[in-house]
Amino acid sequence: MLTITTFDWVPEMARGYVRDLRVRWACEEAGLDYRVDTVPSVSRTPGHLARQPFHQVPMLRDGDLSLFETGAILLHLAEKSDALMPESTRAEVTQWVISALNTVELWALPWLVARFFEKDEAAATKASVLMNERLRQMNAVLEGRDWLVADRFTAADIIMADVLRPVHDLGALADFPAAAAYVTRATARPAFGKAHADQLAHFEAAAPPASLAAS
Repeated sequence: MLTITTFDWVPEMARGYVRDLRVRWACEEAGLDYRVDTVPSVSRTPGHLARQPFHQVPMLRDGDLSLFETGAILLHLAEKSDALMPESTRAEVTQWVISALNTVELWALPWLVARFFEKDEAAATKASVLMNERLRQMNAVLEGRDWLVADRFTAADIIMADVLRPVHDLGALADFPAAAAYVTRATARPAFGKAHADQLAHFEAAAPPASLAAS
């Protein structure tokens, strides 16, 4: 069975957005059995560092193979399932997975950090100029199509929709209707609903670390 590793606990504002959701979603879409284990979110451990040199999550264990980075993990899972990457779409799915992470998310992250974490509206306004250029480009791509590759849902849509989802949730896709409809369409899928609900339940059931509870 596959094992997805995430944090044991995160603050409420991060719940539903931790990136193990992408891996859960892929497994749900593909019907792959998996279990979830955890690493501490506050007191990072040598064992965590040995598997992930940046102390991040998610990680995936598949037999003797241990992987990190959501793009690498999803492409690995996609090799196991036609539901995630039909053989004829391999190159295009890979292209869009990399594009979502390197081209779209890279420009959205500064805006998200300023708006969501730092609550710095001036910095968010500045960052939105670059982000909106990418959103305009993605909106043009998505006009007239439901999904990115061969008009069928693939692993590329899991990554791209989840990159756009926090932007959408904070209202920044209002001027990009095709992109907004794409996120709505992707997150209406039962596999996303199951993965999202399971992640929320996981973190809501967890007690905060003792160091935080005592402070």
